[in-house]
Amino acid sequence: MSPIRSASIAALASAVLATTLTGCQFGAEQEDTSPIVIAADLELSGASAPVGKVYQRALDLRVEQLNASGALGGRKIKLKVKDNRSDAAESLRNINDFSADSSVSAIIMGGCNECAVGAARTVGEKRVPTIALAASAAVTEPFTDRRYMFKLAPNAADSAAALTVELGRDKIRKVAVLHSDDSYGREGRAALGREFGKAGIKLLLAEAVRPTDTDVSGQVADLVAKKPDALIVWASSEQAALAAASARQGHFDGALYFDAAAAGDLFLGASARSTERATLIFTQTMVIDDVIATTPAKAARRQWFQDYTARFGGYHGSSSFAADAVQLIADAELRAGSAPGKVDRDALRDVLETSQLDGLSGPIRMTPDNHSGLMPQALTPLVARGGRWRLAG
Repeated sequence: MSPIRSASIAALASAVLATTLTGCQFGAEQEDTSPIVIAADLELSGASAPVGKVYQRALDLRVEQLNASGALGGRKIKLKVKDNRSDAAESLRNINDFSADSSVSAIIMGGCNECAVGAARTVGEKRVPTIALAASAAVTEPFTDRRYMFKLAPNAADSAAALTVELGRDKIRKVAVLHSDDSYGREGRAALGREFGKAGIKLLLAEAVRPTDTDVSGQVADLVAKKPDALIVWASSEQAALAAASARQGHFDGALYFDAAAAGDLFLGASARSTERATLIFTQTMVIDDVIATTPAKAARRQWFQDYTARFGGYHGSSSFAADAVQLIADAELRAGSAPGKVDRDALRDVLETSQLDGLSGPIRMTPDNHSGLMPQALTPLVARGGRWRLAG
């Protein structure tokens, strides 16, 4: 049996059971062979293209795995992908187009916070279930106005809490923060402030950088001039690498800590020297080859890591979020019980709202008043060692 097929079957055991039971009860009914159409609005060009292309690869691979697994019965997933060019206005046009396509069951949006927040009202008005891979809490809050919006990405509050625990463990008392000047970056700055207050950690200075900035040396120089024990970087992996290099060039010998937004490739490449011993808060799947697969969920994560690496020549931390979004929609479509060949978006939304999955990213739980599914337990400290991320400890 091939690795892809075995991994898919292990990860989809619950879905297989559900469809088997349904078949026993309604064996006389005609098998539904209609496609499950999932639309994807991704950043395939523009400033956010590197991670957008990671999501596209992950979506393609996971769809291939699920279609080959047999767990969908006679059905297959079909992807419809549009490039939003890292632009919120273009993203909104894509969402309108997808919403008007009656064959589309649900939408997956990429990591652009402004795109997802900007589309939330339209998603609600068009009543199309949407899972965003963006991290901002504003994607799904207030939940009374976001009934059709869901998200799969680390939450700022959870990441800040986990990061502060590590600061305390390392006896860090004074810090400086570099954060992205977007909704998630500002949420992070506020969340860190709350956690620092509880832990007795002093914030010496916080500086913001635009998500499109390719030079952060000025802000970093101001931050390290305050002589903090640690520099915290709450920004993309590209900006985190730039910040680390600038800090080391400025003779900063303190500790470096990265929020989950900084997760990127497993191997650190040109930034390996400046990021050595840095701490990253992220999901265990990023370093699952360091973990003994003691449960079916861990075995599925390791197989995903291996399949993605074999296909694309390396691993990217954010890929599992896209794969889990496909899984959630496929499971919900099977459970929604729509008539063969019919798309019932309301039924799909209702199922998504109560979904539970031991996903490739970690434990995922959706509830009617919390559409941000990644559980805090999914986050763990990683450390840069020998040019790649490793499990801390």
